[in-house]
Amino acid sequence: MAWLVCGDQVMASLELVESRVERCRALLGRDGIEGALLVKPAGHAHTVGMRFSIDVAYLDSDMRVLRVTTMGPNRVGRHVRGARSILEAESGSFERWGLQVGDELTVRT
Repeated sequence: MAWLVCGDQVMASLELVESRVERCRALLGRDGIEGALLVKPAGHAHTVGMRFSIDVAYLDSDMRVLRVTTMGPNRVGRHVRGARSILEAESGSFERWGLQVGDELTVRT
């Protein structure tokens, strides 16, 4: 199992999504998610066909948070310049975790 870490704080369990098939499926068909999903490579997010709202963080190649937003179901996000991966979690998670623009994240296994 992987963990999302910011500094010395473990923020959440983490699912890694790296293959094309995994990216196509991601959160579709789910009623929620525990922890977070890291989608890479990715430069934008969408919630078309999803059943719940999500928090989305756009990350650069160093996993630094470039932008944070919340998306309701059936929305298409715009591309964020410099984004190389996307972090997704249930709406409200980033606020609980204290995730902010400028945070540098790491993945621990």
